[in-house]
Amino acid sequence: MNVSSLIKQYFISDNNSIVDISIDVFDEKNIYSVYQRIVGVLTKHMSIETTVLQGMSYCFYEILDNVLTHSDKEMGTVITQYNASEHTVAILVADDGRGIQSSLSENEKYANVSESEALKICIKDSVTDGKGMGFGLYSTSLLVHNAGIRFVICSGAHTLTMQNGKVTVEECDFWQGTIIYLCLRTDKEINPAEVVAGRTDVAAQYNESFLNNSEIEELW
Repeated sequence: MNVSSLIKQYFISDNNSIVDISIDVFDEKNIYSVYQRIVGVLTKHMSIETTVLQGMSYCFYEILDNVLTHSDKEMGTVITQYNASEHTVAILVADDGRGIQSSLSENEKYANVSESEALKICIKDSVTDGKGMGFGLYSTSLLVHNAGIRFVICSGAHTLTMQNGKVTVEECDFWQGTIIYLCLRTDKEINPAEVVAGRTDVAAQYNESFLNNSEIEELW
C-alpha cells in the first residue's frame, strides 16, 4: 500500500506542511488497542468538543471493523491528524482488498449495481453484503452531516465526496480496495445520538471507555 501517496493527497496542508500525523497498521489481533490508543490521544486534547468524540468514536471503530469484515484482507492502515490551529481532526482508513462494489455483490440485491452506484448506496441505512448491519458508513454520513467538513469514499475507479451538504461521485485514479476519509470540526457541539439515529447510547459508551468519573462529572 502506498501510504506516502495517501498522505500527499489527503494530509499535506496548503503550505506543504504535515501536522501531527499518526500512522498505524491494524489487524484482528490489535484492532481494539489501535482504536483505544487513537481515541485516547484525541481525548487528551481538551479543546476537542466531547460530543464530537462521542459520535466519532463509534463511527471510527465501525470503519476499522469494516476492513476486517468486508475487504477480504487481514489488515488495514489508519492515518490520523489533529490540527489544533484549524480545529479539525482527519481520519483515513485504507485497505487494498476487494472494494465496495465487489463486496456488495455478495448480496444478490446489489449483485448488478455499478461501481459508482455502489458508492452512492453504501452510505444509506441497512445496505450490506450480508456480513453486517449496513450501519457503519450510514452513521458516518450522519456524523459528517453534523460535524463534518469533508467525507470521501474511494473504491476502484470512483470517488464519492460529501461536502457542503452535497454528494458527488466522480471517476478517479484507480485504487485497489477502499479508502475512507473524513475531516471533522473539533470546536462544534453536536448531539451524538443523532449520529446513530438514537439506536445506541454512544455518549455513555465513549464516557465509560475514555473518561474517568471526575471527568464525566465535569461535563455536567
